[in-house]
Amino acid sequence: MSSSAAQRKIRVVVAKPGLDGHDRGAKIIARALRDAGMEVIYTGLHQTAEQIVETVIQEDADAVGLSILSGAHMTLVPKIVELLGEQEAGDVLVTVGGTIPSEDVPQLKELGVAEVFTPGASTQEIVDFISQRVEP
Repeated sequence: MSSSAAQRKIRVVVAKPGLDGHDRGAKIIARALRDAGMEVIYTGLHQTAEQIVETVIQEDADAVGLSILSGAHMTLVPKIVELLGEQEAGDVLVTVGGTIPSEDVPQLKELGVAEVFTPGASTQEIVDFISQRVEP
């Protein structure tokens, strides 16, 4: 077995927190991450903060990508970051994507979000960011 084959893949949970019913973008990102060689766990729609954090812990994920179009990011993201910290998983890379107003981005980053990807971000940009920030 070659050393690269023995190397553990980056594990990413892609989640749709809250009541947002549109997951096309999340599925596109999940596929791009898989195509880049990452192991992706997609949680599906309507996940609570607790369910998302439980999945991150159970799957021993390196990163979590939260896709939010509903406008509830300032409620949901802080809760998820807080729960990750409580579960001693504060080192998990948290990214957010979706329709996030630019004025909310600095506050999300202060809370511990590594990056916010808004509509127009390329899948390659997201793949590169996670690849560069996570050591498998």
